[in-house]
Amino acid sequence: MDSEEFRHWSRQAADWGADYRATLRERPVRAQTRPGDIARQIGDAPPEAGENMEAIFADFERIIPDGLTHWQHPRFFAYFPANAAPVSVIADYLVTAIAAQCMLWQTSPAATELETRVIDWLRQALGLPEGFSGLIQDSASTATLTATLVMREKALGWKGNSEGLAAHRTVRVYASNQVHTSIDRAIWIAGIGEANLLRIPTRGALNGMNPAALDAAIRADLAAGHIPAGVIACTGGTSIGACDPIREVAAIAKAHGLYLHVDAAWAGSAMICPEFRVLWDGIEAADSIVFNPHKWLGANFDCSVQFIRSPEDQVRTLAIQPEFLKTHGHDGLINYSEWSVPLGRRFRALKLWFLMRHHGLEGLRGMIRNHVKWSQELARRLAAEPDFTIVSEPVLSLFSFRHEGPGEPDQRNIALVNAINDDGRIYLTQTRVDDRIAIRFQAGQFEMTQDDTDTAFEVITEIARGLA
Repeated sequence: MDSEEFRHWSRQAADWGADYRATLRERPVRAQTRPGDIARQIGDAPPEAGENMEAIFADFERIIPDGLTHWQHPRFFAYFPANAAPVSVIADYLVTAIAAQCMLWQTSPAATELETRVIDWLRQALGLPEGFSGLIQDSASTATLTATLVMREKALGWKGNSEGLAAHRTVRVYASNQVHTSIDRAIWIAGIGEANLLRIPTRGALNGMNPAALDAAIRADLAAGHIPAGVIACTGGTSIGACDPIREVAAIAKAHGLYLHVDAAWAGSAMICPEFRVLWDGIEAADSIVFNPHKWLGANFDCSVQFIRSPEDQVRTLAIQPEFLKTHGHDGLINYSEWSVPLGRRFRALKLWFLMRHHGLEGLRGMIRNHVKWSQELARRLAAEPDFTIVSEPVLSLFSFRHEGPGEPDQRNIALVNAINDDGRIYLTQTRVDDRIAIRFQAGQFEMTQDDTDTAFEVITEIARGLA
């Protein structure tokens, strides 16, 4: 492909993307294809000879869009959002065209220095004190794994990497049953083992970790000869938005000398609004915090920010410096690949810079406040209906509900969420609360309006009564 062809097809792709985003409301939210529908339209073997772009692009338009679930659809109310504000997409066009490898300062100084600056912008936006630095990871899973490795190494006197876990007593980590499954994976990959992730009981309206139970578990492990390493708390848990009492948990972690990591992957974005910071009161005592601008803030995936109190500990845990990765003649440089598991790094800071400059913090706050207001209004409307029950009250823009009626409750609500998603006008997912099925609703798509929440009410009630 020569430069003129590249220019032509870049424009074609940009035009297609703009048309796609403009017509999302006309599409069903979730893909309506059946398993194998897409694969049957794709050749069984790779082509021996190259094909022209007209044919490739035509096949893309014919095959791919109908097989997608449209995460940027304004009525995507499932999981959590994976927002991609248009300005962030434009920034990523540029990142893709530049195709820089940003692993070291010397391999792209602008990427490193912009990342340092936008991380501090975000620190200020979230109300975090000076003293936190950080970096952009690919996902909260990687940030949590990184924090878990650091807490493991600190607990083992920095000998885990060199000696392995077999040379030491059992390492223990503590979390509630409301944390994301990425915590389980981090425990697996760090070699600590699922049996050594202790689940602390929860309490209260926010389903937060019970501090007294946490303290008792740590003391019991110390008495048994185990090595307590750290606590993983959450603000805005995935299932129903559980929030641990960070201040109390942090005091216990500090009393026992344990590392505290806080997973605020979804809810962290809302902390740009000062009135919501009560949900992570005490956050300044954390050693590590993760939140995903690629969820609710508008930066397209992947863009997960990890704030760190002591980057030296993270570098000591993760850095490997062969000669070919050294930068001679400059002292004090930040090489963010030494703060993370992957060596390779994309230029993720550019989309955050574009996003915050284009919308400003007040624009982003307005979006989040609207989502919270609209979700809470929907919860009130459903609660007023005689055949609906609110199972978990709204935490920010997330709540769960059940449809009540004859028959087995779990089967009825699974049938309802499936029927809603097959209908295509909105998209929801289910969870389990007190071992019973509930249906989750979260408002968070960047371009949704109040009308989309009204549509959700109409679709939910209409289909529920049709099934009944």
